[in-house]
Amino acid sequence: MRRRSFVKASVMAGAAATLGKTVAAKASRIKSGEQQYYELRVYTLKDDHQQKLVENFYESAAIPALNKLGIKNVGVFTELKPAGQTRIYVIIPYKSIAQVAQIGEQLSKDAAFQQAGTTYLNAPSDSPAYERIESSLMKAFAHMPMISVPEAKARFFELRQYQSASEAAGKKKIEMFNDKGEIDIFKRLGFRPVFFGETVIGPLRPNLTYMITFDDMDAHGRLWKSFGGDPEWKKISSVPEYADKLLVSKITSTFITPTAFSQV
Repeated sequence: MRRRSFVKASVMAGAAATLGKTVAAKASRIKSGEQQYYELRVYTLKDDHQQKLVENFYESAAIPALNKLGIKNVGVFTELKPAGQTRIYVIIPYKSIAQVAQIGEQLSKDAAFQQAGTTYLNAPSDSPAYERIESSLMKAFAHMPMISVPEAKARFFELRQYQSASEAAGKKKIEMFNDKGEIDIFKRLGFRPVFFGETVIGPLRPNLTYMITFDDMDAHGRLWKSFGGDPEWKKISSVPEYADKLLVSKITSTFITPTAFSQV
């Protein structure tokens, strides 16, 4: 009997030690700055032909090539209710800034990628594959250092950008997410965030961008209402230095929906 108790205690101690090491390792990675970088590409298109070219490029060429290089969870989205021709949104998560720097050269040497993407990559000037690409590079927040892929089911996504009047204000808003519990509130209430990122290169800086998901518009309204009335959020936002009017100068919200081949 004592032997069984000893074995059970040993197993539990070993499991606790393993869990402790895992948590410590994760904390160490976050503390040392091991956070993903996200490239957000927004394609402006003029017609369905361009939309098909861009979508085919990602489905048949870009996503397979990026996956082969270890870049997983590439998201490709269209607008939920476009005003005219939809824009296409692409989110590409990188493990490090070094990977961002290497990706162009690696793809240029990938014969299969070049062949599969030739219609897009070599589109003639009188019939381009798109009108323009707007790119931003973001660094993941420390409190959510990696992209989180939601359950695969019918849903839509909200892409939100918060612009700030100064770098100091932008950092203060990020502090609310990282250190004061705003990300945890989103998770607790069921928003299912995908990523949070600070824009380090791109237009309209300083800004931060994040993506959350909803089953439908009713869920969207219900969750945002619960967020506004949440006691913990009220406690954080009532601190004078965290007042929205000081930290956020503009909020842009875009509803998007994943393509059939999107990995997010």
